[in-house]
Amino acid sequence: MLQLDSKLPEPRIFSIFDLPVHLLDNYIDWLEVRLRQGIGTHVVTMNAEMTMLANKNSHLATIIRQANLVVPDGSGVTFYLRLRGIKQQRCPGIELAESLLQRLGKTHEPDLVCFYGGTPGTAEIAAQQWQLKIPRLSIMEQHGYLSGEEEQKWLRVLQQAQPSLIFVGLGVPRQELWIQKYRHICPNSVWIGVGGSFDIWAGNKTRAPLWFRNNNLEWFYRLYQEPWRWKRMLALPKFFFLSLLRK
Repeated sequence: MLQLDSKLPEPRIFSIFDLPVHLLDNYIDWLEVRLRQGIGTHVVTMNAEMTMLANKNSHLATIIRQANLVVPDGSGVTFYLRLRGIKQQRCPGIELAESLLQRLGKTHEPDLVCFYGGTPGTAEIAAQQWQLKIPRLSIMEQHGYLSGEEEQKWLRVLQQAQPSLIFVGLGVPRQELWIQKYRHICPNSVWIGVGGSFDIWAGNKTRAPLWFRNNNLEWFYRLYQEPWRWKRMLALPKFFFLSLLRK
């Protein structure tokens, strides 16, 4: 485990379509130090689809630029970097989240973790599955289908609990907007948008087999599971074309 006084490396920042991506050899170690030191952190897991969306949504673009850590979640982002001579491994958001949970489960006094988002029951089952794997984890959870009054009540609960690590699974860009709006209520927490991770942890959906992941085809498997996403997936060839054009 890392020591509290571990010195944080300074991530290199590279621009992709005027959006930052932070380059580090080990994102987990970097975030663990921030967790241990209580340094409030907003993590964005950026892929090609989010990049194209941010080019149309100036509010999302501003949030990405203001984030403390932007990791290369998708193969499109690492493809863009490779075209420019930068070798950087993908850091899928779900794997980043899982690694942090495993690290926290090994500490002497595990920190409180929060799962927020997903359909009713999903975050609850996801939390139960993780607590079966790591009984020492302490997880609070809440689904993402709340009325305005229910959300305000939930925010008060969250503010009182002050979890060290908060996963928000509301989908892009809603989760990024929500984090930016409310992260001040838990100023020392690490906040990460985790998309559909709760569905996978709860067993509602499955992640792409390893062969698809290793061959940059996870997006294709996701389209197979969620064919209604086809219009959003049109951002991928556009990103590919612009990556070549701008080079």
